[in-house]
Amino acid sequence: MTRVLTIVLCLGLGAGGVSASAQHSLKDEVDINHGLLIMAVADKIRRECNSIAGRMFRAQKFAKELKAVAEARGYSMDQIEAYVNDRSERARVRAERNVYFESQGASNLDHQSLCVLGHAEIARKSQIGHLLKAK
Repeated sequence: MTRVLTIVLCLGLGAGGVSASAQHSLKDEVDINHGLLIMAVADKIRRECNSIAGRMFRAQKFAKELKAVAEARGYSMDQIEAYVNDRSERARVRAERNVYFESQGASNLDHQSLCVLGHAEIARKSQIGHLLKAK
């Protein structure tokens, strides 16, 4: 994830909560990780495609919703921040993002294919498209 995405996530994942059980990890939270993947895909498209902008307030709201889910499950602010800032987790999300791009006929190295994908996500009104807008 990029620095911008990290800032958005940290803004959204802002207040502490009760500590989650040692048996559980944010890595095991499928829906939260799916949300992080959505944000990573939208962020890469926004950064690489000049005809698409990010809806930053929507991204912040989405991040806050992910944080609320994590807090409701008992994760503390320290656990959330550590997870979001962990280098190996960032690399894992980037790899999953790139797999998603490939599954959609795009490449993280091809700006044009990311634009095509971004406009398709916007047109489909997907969760990813909800975080993007055509300029």
